[in-house]
Amino acid sequence: MAASSKLTSMTCLVVAQMCAMSLWFTAAAILPDMIREGGLDETRQALLTSMVQAGFVVGALAISISGIADRYDPRKVVAICAVGAAAANALLLITTVGSAAAIAARFVTGVLLAGVYPVGMKIATGWGVRDRGLLVGILVGALTLGTSTSYFASLLGGQDWRGVVVATSVVGAVGGLLVCAGGLGPFHARAPRFSARAILLVWTERRIRLPFLGYLGHMWELYAMWAWAAAIASASYAASLDPIDAVRLGKLTAALAIGLGGLACIPAGLLGDRIGKAEVTIAAMIASGTAALLTAASFGGPAWLTFILIMLWGIAIIPDSAQFSALIADAAPAQLAGSILAFQTAVGFGLTIFTVQITPLLAARVGWVAVLYVLALGPGLGTVAMWRLRRTGA
Repeated sequence: MAASSKLTSMTCLVVAQMCAMSLWFTAAAILPDMIREGGLDETRQALLTSMVQAGFVVGALAISISGIADRYDPRKVVAICAVGAAAANALLLITTVGSAAAIAARFVTGVLLAGVYPVGMKIATGWGVRDRGLLVGILVGALTLGTSTSYFASLLGGQDWRGVVVATSVVGAVGGLLVCAGGLGPFHARAPRFSARAILLVWTERRIRLPFLGYLGHMWELYAMWAWAAAIASASYAASLDPIDAVRLGKLTAALAIGLGGLACIPAGLLGDRIGKAEVTIAAMIASGTAALLTAASFGGPAWLTFILIMLWGIAIIPDSAQFSALIADAAPAQLAGSILAFQTAVGFGLTIFTVQITPLLAARVGWVAVLYVLALGPGLGTVAMWRLRRTGA
């Protein structure tokens, strides 16, 4: 009975997560079509995507400080936030393309999605301890697959970006409600409100500090790649393909790369529980950084080669994410784990505001090849931090 309840509840949580997180990159997926209609400059292009991260940081900090997820049923928090995020996403239909109101709508979407992913992670960890790497891995995989659906919807919708907004809004709202059909696990417990001690432990406890730094290296690269994968691929393909075909193939490339990365989170979670979470993060970051460098080397070359390399990059770039969180949860005092994970998520996504915003601006000045080299710095530094954790056995 317990195993059946766990499977049912995790299935409901995973599907709800996938549906709700489809809202994250709606603007990024339809950006080429919005540019054609509204003629957006580089700054507004970046703001339409980076404001989701900014909102997420604000939302994550608000949730950790207020203790909303701890005082109320986390399933209701996820469901309410998913519906609210879908409504904010739908505001793109009635605002001027690239306007301040549209950018504000993306910010609100991010604020509300902070009640979906971190709170969903808390629900997942309540269902196990020994298989925590797998449980969080499954959740991150769901997040990733949900993120990729925006690109698939954009690809199927062609240049009808408003249809994509409608589709993701409906899926996000209806699917997000499914979490209420599941239960809470035997290890579910209330966590304290945000504590200054939690922040201090990030710097004073080596077993928390090093995974935290590794996570920041991972986040330096992750959302910049996800947000601009279609643009990177399209720019490379344009050297050998018709512009329209290059954009279409770029959308498909981004959707497949992100989606395959989501699927890779599950075996990565199994490996993390069996051979070590630190080892999984090191292998993933080495593979991800290498793929970024190879993509830079092949940029503007044969389309098939760039396609394959971006696929490999997408597969390698995300599986370590869940393992960082699982390592921090393992090392943190039980009574502070929720606050530390919320702080980790807020800081990590705060970093992505900068990387997502600066990526197109930097590309406009020095080109995409140089940008790819800069992105590879993140996993390189993250690998150093995790190697130190593994070497010292901290």
